[in-house]
Amino acid sequence: MEDLKGLSRRSLLQAGAVAAVGASGFIPSRFAIGASAKVKVGFLLPYSGTYAGLGEAITNGFKMAMAEHGGKLGDREVEFIAVDDESNPAKGPENTNKLVTGENVDFVVGPVHSGVALGMVKVVRESGTIAVIANAGAGAATGPLCAPNIFRTSFTNYQASFPMGKVAMERGLKNVVTMTWKYAAGEEALAGFEASFTKYGGKVIKQIMVPFPQEEFQANLTEIASLKPDGVFVFFAGAGALKFVKDYAAAGLKPIQLMGSGFLTDGVLKAQGEAAEGILTTLHYADALDTAENKTFRANYAKAFAKEADVYAVQGYDAAQLLLQGMGAVKGDTGAKAELIAAMEKAVIKSPRGAFTLSKAHNPVQDFYLRQVKNGHEVVLSVAEKALADPATGCKMA
Repeated sequence: MEDLKGLSRRSLLQAGAVAAVGASGFIPSRFAIGASAKVKVGFLLPYSGTYAGLGEAITNGFKMAMAEHGGKLGDREVEFIAVDDESNPAKGPENTNKLVTGENVDFVVGPVHSGVALGMVKVVRESGTIAVIANAGAGAATGPLCAPNIFRTSFTNYQASFPMGKVAMERGLKNVVTMTWKYAAGEEALAGFEASFTKYGGKVIKQIMVPFPQEEFQANLTEIASLKPDGVFVFFAGAGALKFVKDYAAAGLKPIQLMGSGFLTDGVLKAQGEAAEGILTTLHYADALDTAENKTFRANYAKAFAKEADVYAVQGYDAAQLLLQGMGAVKGDTGAKAELIAAMEKAVIKSPRGAFTLSKAHNPVQDFYLRQVKNGHEVVLSVAEKALADPATGCKMA
């Protein structure tokens, strides 16, 4: 992908002109033709299964941002093409190719599942298609597999969990059990927590891995009760997070402090009800952030979709903001790929989560908040980490 950065708008236009001459002897303006065509944005997201609600929220957030800007990218009309990735890593490359090869999209937005993301980036690295990861926190996507055309508007699994290690120690929780589904997202989330937790002197007395997307946790909860830890740190999301929190409370474990990255409660807090009371989480967003941008965003989202916004909607919204800035800079010329990528790299996103920029590896450099569920609401206690960047180990761009 090193060649991609070296491409200039002039060379791309010349290449198009040469091809046209060979076909008809007439040299058209490549962008004159492209400017009248719709920009194709492909959604590679889950629209069924455990993560269906997350895919819907990302889609909604993206489309809302587009609507706020007249529904256009660089003054060009937009066509949306959605593929249900089924949260199936084995189908990641195939489903990505449906968009990249089958539909010839200009941009790919998604996915949610980290395993799917790893399949997606392998395809777009080869095709050069610009991809914006709107949720999946897989570190490798912007680490060893990073490329100039791969961006992220969400988080890395490491980032979202790292701040909680320090928080746990500050609260005297020295012996902790960790638990997650056994897949890339979960493993990286636990690694982020453990890196910080052990740095400050904490001890992980047991790490529990369950098959994804298993939601039968009773045997694991019985084991946790027998270990009598000071706290429990977990990574679950979506329907699995809803089920785990309810089961944890039903097992009588609430006196043991439950912690997690914010996906443990985001999007499912209302359904978790009393079971979620007291849970501590760290995340790059909180519903209750007291900023003008967040209040406006939440009001507009509720009006448009008759439901409350969540972190997934924010990430979709910001994916659109990134493309809007990039396409605005090149006046809609998707052929000016090097200039488009450069503009996206320099973007400053005024997000409902707070403004953020991108690192050299194209990860958000952003604040992470410590939140706690109180009286059924997610309350922001403090900024747990300011302007946190993922180390992006293995990324040659960084």
